[in-house]
Amino acid sequence: MAGFNDIIGHEQIIQHLRNAITLDKISHAYILNGPEDSGKMMLAEAFAMVLQCEGEGERPCLACRSCKQAMDHNQPDIIYVSHEKPNTIGVDDIRAQINNDIGIKPYSSRYKVYIVDEAQKMNQQAQNALLKTIEEPPAYGVILLLTTNADSFLPTILSRCITLNLKAVKEDVIRSYLMKNYQIPDYQADICAAFSQGNVGKAVKLASSSDFADLKESVLQLMKRLSDIDLYEMTAAVKQIAEYKLTVNDYFDLMMIWFRDVLYFKATGDANGLIFKDEVYDIKKQAEKRSYQGIETILKALETAKVRISANVNFDLVIELLLLTIKEN
Repeated sequence: MAGFNDIIGHEQIIQHLRNAITLDKISHAYILNGPEDSGKMMLAEAFAMVLQCEGEGERPCLACRSCKQAMDHNQPDIIYVSHEKPNTIGVDDIRAQINNDIGIKPYSSRYKVYIVDEAQKMNQQAQNALLKTIEEPPAYGVILLLTTNADSFLPTILSRCITLNLKAVKEDVIRSYLMKNYQIPDYQADICAAFSQGNVGKAVKLASSSDFADLKESVLQLMKRLSDIDLYEMTAAVKQIAEYKLTVNDYFDLMMIWFRDVLYFKATGDANGLIFKDEVYDIKKQAEKRSYQGIETILKALETAKVRISANVNFDLVIELLLLTIKEN
């Protein structure tokens, strides 16, 4: 658990929460809405720690009893709502852990803070049960709903909560953070930062993942030789991608970064702006061969392939069409 100062990006949300604390205008319910690994839990925990901090001066002080308990995840008035079913938060989970508990005054703090992770998994009955508590909460109750999809909530819940949407963190900020904290070289930080699309948690996972290194190597190998392979070799190329079937969207994203590099180099001739800087020789070769329209067609084909895979269209067929489009353009 970290304080606000340890969080990368999300300055506007942090400022909003700091202002609420300074002005003593804490809402009884917040929705933190953003992609997986985007920092929702870090923000929720930092906010909870500040609310419960017993120190003087800047909070969280990280030294008082409450802060130390919070950092060890055993502060009795910061409650993590759990659920047994992996894909559903049911009405019994909400009743047992929030509704039946919130009437009991805080054990040792000013507030009782409830952190509901994956709150989009609440079914309608669970949301209706929570609504009763949100409508008439005790003054000390603060409920934090962490979700990847705020649209899944009932309008009545949305109208009674303050929604804070997490925005993408700038690539250069993520890049510097990875190099400083994970001691990775600049070219690797470039790829992880670009690939993470502004998501710090995803970038950190990529920076320390050997699987991602294998995936990247497979993509680069295919991108460099695809225009030279014969049609009868397509089956082998499809099989190569099929090895990464479970992470095929990541495969597509790396292919997109490759073709964006080709497009960028074609337009500027500047190797310094490339993500795959160490592949400049092959990127230059492809930039010379491909037309602007051809590269745009490939990028659109990649987006289409993503949509088709998520719609459960035949995997091999989608990949074969994609590879033919790349080869033809």
